[in-house]
Amino acid sequence: MPAFKGKFEYVIVGGGNAAGYAAKEFVAKGGPQSELLIITSEPHCSYERPTCSKAYMKLEGGARLPKFHTSVGGGGDLQDPNWYPKHGVQFMTNTTVTSIDFKKKEIFMAGEPSVQYGKLLLTTGSTVSSLQDMGAPGADLENILYLRTVADADRILQSVQKLQSDGGKAVVIGGGYIGLEMTAALRSNGLDVTCVLPQEHFLAKMLTDELGEIYESYYKEKGVNIRAKARAVSFEPKSPGSKQVGTAVLNTGEKLQCDLCLVGVGARPNLDLFKDHLDMLDDKPGGVKVDSHMKTSDPNVYAAGDIVAFPLKREGGKLTRVEHVSHARASAALAMAEMLKPDSQPEYDYLPYLYSRIFDLHWEFFGSLDGSTVFFGDKKAKKFGTYWIKDGKVVGVFLEGGSDQDNEAIKSLSLERPTAPKDLDKRGLDFAIAAN
Repeated sequence: MPAFKGKFEYVIVGGGNAAGYAAKEFVAKGGPQSELLIITSEPHCSYERPTCSKAYMKLEGGARLPKFHTSVGGGGDLQDPNWYPKHGVQFMTNTTVTSIDFKKKEIFMAGEPSVQYGKLLLTTGSTVSSLQDMGAPGADLENILYLRTVADADRILQSVQKLQSDGGKAVVIGGGYIGLEMTAALRSNGLDVTCVLPQEHFLAKMLTDELGEIYESYYKEKGVNIRAKARAVSFEPKSPGSKQVGTAVLNTGEKLQCDLCLVGVGARPNLDLFKDHLDMLDDKPGGVKVDSHMKTSDPNVYAAGDIVAFPLKREGGKLTRVEHVSHARASAALAMAEMLKPDSQPEYDYLPYLYSRIFDLHWEFFGSLDGSTVFFGDKKAKKFGTYWIKDGKVVGVFLEGGSDQDNEAIKSLSLERPTAPKDLDKRGLDFAIAAN
């Protein structure tokens, strides 16, 4: 690695998935050698974060670094730590940015000299919301864990290994992505798991009641205990004076024994470095405002990934913030291409996408969740789904158990938004395949 210099034409603050895909685009577009610097507080260069709640959770034969560094998740080359210097990119790990002077275009870091930039890309991502922040008594007890990074995943796996040998119980708090996937992961590792859902079923903001009931029933068949419409309000130690969590107390008054508590109650975008300097979206979903080319209110600053409130073209330009790897990849690539050559790219036209792998199930979703719904398929065969229909058009599709071809068909359908036939429930997946 060449000696550190005090100025780079291009700097990325934040080293997560988005940064890795921005670096990929920088190299692909022929960005100037030795003029890109990436700064991250993590000890690793960019990796595919979704792996942490999926394949990484396998104690035997699970995914481990360096196998899932960016950009293998998107079908690209493995960008391990050797990839960056090979392509003339400097990647500073274990480095915390303390402040940014946007007028002087200067970045200050803890324990390092400052660096100046020509153009800056912000990919600072999100931080998990904690029960301590919410004021839950006992939330600082040991073995109340969260998942965001590889380091978090390692702590969870260490606890899982101990519980497997000693016996014990796990409680998962939250019914979003982390709750859905980590409940399956802990149960697949043989633990006694109870999941506490604040709403009536998993992914209540996304799944219809019918879909939610299917997955809840399936989890119960797998031996998962579920407490729906409940919240954990406090935690008690194993014994007086112990620092280890022993009990999760619910708002219903029920007390759940737990040797491990895994919390997934949401995340918040990391905006503190620039919230007083760039135009922000104050109302939900929050975030730093960008245009359709990921440019902020500062012409020398771009942003991508979790932190941006961008105009969703297919919804009339409505400012939207998305926390998903597909958006992180696409928005970062676009931002970097625009940084290298302004106004060279089409407007950002993101198709919302969600997916999960749980137990032996696998589903994908494309499009919009607005409108009425039509269920189709065979629950027993584990191949079913739902169409979302608005103004007579199919605007979104969810499919469980689809093949690669099936998933491409529902993606195409969500892009095209055809008129929904009256017998859509009977035609089911065949309608998407035929349209494709």
